[in-house]
Amino acid sequence: MKSRNRDHRSGLWAAIVSAFFILFVLWPSGQAAAEEITVAAASDLTFVFPEIVARFQKETGDTIKASFGSSGNFFSQIQNGGPFDLFFSADIGYPRKLQDAGLVEADTFYEYAVGKLVIWVPSPSALDLKKGLAVLTDPSVHKISIANPEHAPYGRAAVAALKHENIYDKVSGKLVMGENISQAAQFVQSGNADIGLLALSLALAPSLKEKGRYELVPASDYPPLEQAAVVLKASQKKETAKKFLAFVKTPAIVSLMKDYGFTIPTSGSGN
Repeated sequence: MKSRNRDHRSGLWAAIVSAFFILFVLWPSGQAAAEEITVAAASDLTFVFPEIVARFQKETGDTIKASFGSSGNFFSQIQNGGPFDLFFSADIGYPRKLQDAGLVEADTFYEYAVGKLVIWVPSPSALDLKKGLAVLTDPSVHKISIANPEHAPYGRAAVAALKHENIYDKVSGKLVMGENISQAAQFVQSGNADIGLLALSLALAPSLKEKGRYELVPASDYPPLEQAAVVLKASQKKETAKKFLAFVKTPAIVSLMKDYGFTIPTSGSGN
């Protein structure tokens, strides 16, 4: 009887050990472990991107570490081996140059949006934005905030628009330049500038929408702000990066991007 009980207990322990072996050894080998990828993202994505990331993380378990800045600065960092898995640029030209240099994973070039430029002022401002860019010549305007055109696409768009309206020479002495479009917005919010030429995606974000007014700059005044994303060849987590890029293409995320004022290219590709 005692021998039979010992045999029963031995069989039970063997079954338990076998179950744990399957659970902790065999099961993970068939499942993709959650990963964290690093994304270099244009500053006009500062508010919409966290929403995209939160949805992606909830759906997949993978996490995203996003850095926001000017596309030109990120381009330089990536050329010099910056540790990014994905690059979301506000200027389609930067990803194209990286692709031409062989630094982009094949078939990952994706034109995800076209941005829009706006004139923005804090709510207390008496400036009449219906005058368009001509409002910048108002005697009460002493400082105009834009992103640095040397490396920020929205800064170049702002300069192009001012020249198109033949007022650049009149207002160039009033320009104050943020390192990127988010910093340009901060200058106006903080009172360090009277008015700003900003991204529509920032003007529609709650933190600015509730505190100011905006007017669209005619798209014909500046070259299209075509934006593209790529998975970088140096990435050690290409499959997760590709999974996130595919997620950005889904109807729900496309709709979210539109809510933030982006136009989505019908082709969805810059190739």
